[in-house]
Amino acid sequence: MFTYILYGLAVVGLAVSFFKDRQKTRAALIKAWKAFENILPQLLMIFLIIGFALAIFPPETIQKVLGSGSGFWGVLAAAAIGSVTLMPGFVAFPLAAALLKSGAGYMQMAAFISTLMMVGVVTIPIERKTFGLRATLTRNGAALLFSIAVAVVMGVVMA
Repeated sequence: MFTYILYGLAVVGLAVSFFKDRQKTRAALIKAWKAFENILPQLLMIFLIIGFALAIFPPETIQKVLGSGSGFWGVLAAAAIGSVTLMPGFVAFPLAAALLKSGAGYMQMAAFISTLMMVGVVTIPIERKTFGLRATLTRNGAALLFSIAVAVVMGVVMA
């Protein structure tokens, strides 16, 4: 219901804008369409990644490895996957939502998303050149511990 209200408000706002200044509204719509065209390949990539992930791993496997019943081992598996994966957030969040619908647990998805955003095993060589090995390992280790703490808190809150 809330979604329909937001759509209604958007249509009303567009109508008010159109009647106030047609040229600016048309220019804004053209600019919005061009922005959508720029984002479209990335959106298609999201759908492909999610589709492949769900096709490769059936719901039973997802529930076994990353489900609520997998417990702390599932959190560690999700943290390990997130730590070594290089993926932008706009792909990771829809993927996590799809995994949740397929039986993954909240605690495990919190670990996956947190480590994906904060721990960078793949980027260690670049980070090491900039900050040094000790700072890189300290930051990644702290981020990993914080991610697991976030996952545990989410498990308690969402249970």
